[in-house]
Amino acid sequence: MTLSRRRSLSLLPALMASGAAAQPVDSASALALKLVVLDIGGTLIGDHGEVPDAMLGAFARKGITVTPQEFSGWRGAAKRGMVKHFVEARGPATGRAALEEAIYADFTATVSKAYANVQPIPGAEKALQELAAMKLLLATTTGFDRPLTSQVLSHLGWQKYFVTSITSDDVVDGRPAPYMLFRAMEAAHVNDTAQVLAVGDTVLDLQAGNNGGMGAVVGVYTGAAPESRLRQEKSNAILPSVAELPGLIRRGLPLRNCR
Repeated sequence: MTLSRRRSLSLLPALMASGAAAQPVDSASALALKLVVLDIGGTLIGDHGEVPDAMLGAFARKGITVTPQEFSGWRGAAKRGMVKHFVEARGPATGRAALEEAIYADFTATVSKAYANVQPIPGAEKALQELAAMKLLLATTTGFDRPLTSQVLSHLGWQKYFVTSITSDDVVDGRPAPYMLFRAMEAAHVNDTAQVLAVGDTVLDLQAGNNGGMGAVVGVYTGAAPESRLRQEKSNAILPSVAELPGLIRRGLPLRNCR
């Protein structure tokens, strides 16, 4: 355990250990948090099946069958990586690179249209405003590519909230690898993982946060995974929505060793 993590743990209200209700604290300072990294799809914006519909349709139109159950295990992963995996597993022996590009282009065109008027999770923007008011740095990570991410954030007018937005284009390996989180830390000039809170709606989001040794990992069940599935992963808290994140931090985010 790092020195900063021990210090953060020591700042938890003593009442929590006794089972009594914790008193509100200025937890941004009490927990030494500096950076909150949030997933986009299903965490900040609504998830109504646009991504699986677009991806499964793109595969089917090229003669590759992928079931919804198989797709569910890839929720939160880099979409290019997903396409490559299934083409290599089920595609022809030759021409795979061209097939991958065709499937990915079909997917991006379809999901871009579906997200043309994408709406935020209720209370998400207010949560971003409250987190910024706590003097926390904010960033996003996503399995989307750069063009789709820019489209979504521009549509919502949210670029102003984030010091950086890391996409699957920025790393070699997507989730559950923690590299997008590390890139967000680099861009935000935060060099201690114990000062980072990772938030997401998928199993891979939580696994990436744990694999990177983030100071806190929080799941929300407004997206791909139900509460029961998220609770099977290591986390500091599972919330109904990102809208409740500022309140959780103010009350004193319950830290645990996620490693």
